[in-house]
Amino acid sequence: MDGDVDALLAEQRDYYRAAAAEYDRPYERVEELRDLLAFVDELPVIGDVLELACGTGQWTARLAERARSVTAVDAAAEVLALARVRTESPTVRFLEADLFEWQPPRRYDTVFFAFWLSHVPPSRFADFWSTVAAALAPGGKAIFIDDGPAAVAATEEEVLANLPVPAALRRLDDGSQYRIVKVFHDVRTLTDDLTALGWSVRIRPVAWNFIGIAEPPTAVG
Repeated sequence: MDGDVDALLAEQRDYYRAAAAEYDRPYERVEELRDLLAFVDELPVIGDVLELACGTGQWTARLAERARSVTAVDAAAEVLALARVRTESPTVRFLEADLFEWQPPRRYDTVFFAFWLSHVPPSRFADFWSTVAAALAPGGKAIFIDDGPAAVAATEEEVLANLPVPAALRRLDDGSQYRIVKVFHDVRTLTDDLTALGWSVRIRPVAWNFIGIAEPPTAVG
């Protein structure tokens, strides 16, 4: 099963590399998604920020306005190139790395990720949150945004059955297609799962999406 998950994650990375030019279309098409960007101003984004899976930088520039510094990480060089163009700030550093293998070399006041948790396989869920906890400085918070089960994305995804993890099929303009991990987390279940890992978490629905703020187990740090 681990081999199947690894293969799916490799295909997911390939998709985001190939999809760089099409990445921003949902932000142009879905009003609720554009509205979510404005919520950054209401979130406790402070100090040195680590942004995971930054994509083309839709969120990065907004984080930079609130932060002392931003380290933005993504596995796809193609989307990072677009993010660098979009975000012209001396306080932002971009880094190419596989988030399932990379370990942060330092700690941050805020760890932020938008529409990434749904791409984490359930079997990697606990390890991912351990990485987030290890990346947070004492008193730091994780802030995350993603699709709920009723989100527009949930109704449009071509869900794949009979795979070891929840997954969907994505097609690009050139006709190529890729499988990706796609977990539409229910807010209550996600809250319970994080609480079971020792996190203190508050998740609120926003339209068909959700925004979460979480503090790591006190034993960390």
